[in-house]
Amino acid sequence: MKIGKVLLIMFGSLFLGCAVIGGCVYNGYNKAVALDENVSSSWAQVENQLQRRFELIPNLVETVKGVAGHEKEVFLGIAKARESYFQAKSTGDKAKSASAFGSALSRLLVLKETYPQLKANENFLKLQDSIEGTENRLGVERKRYNDAVKQLNTFTRKLLGRFYAGLASVEKAEYFEVSDAAKETPKVDFSNG
Repeated sequence: MKIGKVLLIMFGSLFLGCAVIGGCVYNGYNKAVALDENVSSSWAQVENQLQRRFELIPNLVETVKGVAGHEKEVFLGIAKARESYFQAKSTGDKAKSASAFGSALSRLLVLKETYPQLKANENFLKLQDSIEGTENRLGVERKRYNDAVKQLNTFTRKLLGRFYAGLASVEKAEYFEVSDAAKETPKVDFSNG
């Protein structure tokens, strides 16, 4: 009888221990997957706003070309940045291209200082307002994305988090960082030519 009780307690303890460990692994695995999905979802929102920006830019460029058609360097910069975004393979490369595009866009918007006709052009003003709204929404979505990346990366750096992330095939994500070109202040030239 004593051996039976001891075996029952041992098997009960073993079962309870396995259930606790299994529950921890289950919860850790699910948390890694949820954090990874949050990063993906946040990036999708960033891309939605970038797409909106890319759809507005051709109209703005055409409006500016009508007034300042000889500013080819600005137009080429926008075209190259847009093209590099759509050719980018990874999230990090897309983020770098989006930053370069933002820098090129700011140079385009600075042209209104050089060409007073743009300040009076109703289409330009409407497009500028739309782009400013999009840029604000894009800033919010970039912050949400970076917050999601921070949560995931913090989890994957923790002792058991690293194990769970590896088990779920979840990798560290890249932050959306501003490129060096986007940090530069746009050049304003008042010489008109």
